[in-house]
Amino acid sequence: MDVLERFIEYAKIDTQSSETTGTHPSTEKQFDLARLLVKQMQDMGVQDVRLSDKCYVFGRIPSNLDGEEKETTPKLGFIAHMDTSPAASDTGVSPREIKNYQGGDIILNEEKKIVLSPKTFPKLNTMIGSDLLVTDGTTLLGADDKAGDAEIMAMAEYLLTHPEVKHGEILLGFTPDEEIGEGSDFFDVADFGADVAFTVDGGTLGEIEYENFNAASGKVEITGVNVHPGDAKGKMINALLVAMEFNGLLPEDQRPALTEGYEGFFHLCGMEGDEALTKMSYIIRDHDREKFEEKKKVFQQAADRLNEKYKDTAAHIDIVIKDQYYNMREKIDPDNMYLISAAEEAFRKAGVEPVTKPIRGGTDGAQLSFKGLPCPNLSTGGENYHGIYEYLNINSMRKMVEVLINLATGMVK
Repeated sequence: MDVLERFIEYAKIDTQSSETTGTHPSTEKQFDLARLLVKQMQDMGVQDVRLSDKCYVFGRIPSNLDGEEKETTPKLGFIAHMDTSPAASDTGVSPREIKNYQGGDIILNEEKKIVLSPKTFPKLNTMIGSDLLVTDGTTLLGADDKAGDAEIMAMAEYLLTHPEVKHGEILLGFTPDEEIGEGSDFFDVADFGADVAFTVDGGTLGEIEYENFNAASGKVEITGVNVHPGDAKGKMINALLVAMEFNGLLPEDQRPALTEGYEGFFHLCGMEGDEALTKMSYIIRDHDREKFEEKKKVFQQAADRLNEKYKDTAAHIDIVIKDQYYNMREKIDPDNMYLISAAEEAFRKAGVEPVTKPIRGGTDGAQLSFKGLPCPNLSTGGENYHGIYEYLNINSMRKMVEVLINLATGMVK
């Protein structure tokens, strides 16, 4: 099955995760894709295929090496996640192919006047001559990370249908709930069986990532004092306005839209409430561990300052800061940098110049690296994740299958 055909089949399955259910997996519908992957793996001859009650799919392709080569070649894992982001719908995904894109605007939805334009997304200008897959403007596409799912499965099929191609033991893993930061929570590293691994969950072709944000969530609950507005003087403390005060106490220049590269941020990603009670959700990010810890202190100090201001009233601010994951560089550099060299060689062998860059986010691999499974991240060919303007470079997706095959065979020692 062609990798594009696989991707479209996977993309049409609703697997959106949820931050609110509190279950594992967070949504039962993720099992729909998991069961399909299990069947396809079994049909192609992957061994030890299993699906856990938490919606993790594992499988194994045995080594076809002998003697010392078999003993010295690491057991190599490839991991992608099945869920899509809660930030945009993935119900009724309708991918559309743009063959030989020649630049300019792409009308995603004429009725709704939704346009994918290089004026807003200038990287489109680098895609001229490529075949693209786009949305219909009402859902995300799901390349994050169903492109990774499809690429790993296409690689597996190639290895199993070409027994003459020598490789060590290959482990395949597909996870739920990565988009809500819980993809590795129930990942059994020992059961998976790999010595080292790669997540296939990146963006532009050629990117290799082994640095990511240190990450925390910040929950803010503001209890105000609400009375009739006609009789509010000296009494009302509007929780919505206090929320604005809280946000104003955070550094204005440390917001996502004003940062890049290694620069961290505070991101207000949710707010709901009224005069009496307002809740806010933040994510706190920084590549540098010391700066990350400082950001959490700033967040706490903002709450402390407002609690001091309103200490003689019934208003108060409660916050919860929870660490989510840490920078995997701590576990890759220096002991496992050979993984980066191997990935660079796999890209170059496929005619792609690799680019090593920090992730302005996180992957399952970040947490898995701290669980004892060193796990850098590789590109998929997708762009503009988590929204209706998401698109996938089909040429890049096909090239990634070649890269993964190169990596699987290039680890032979």
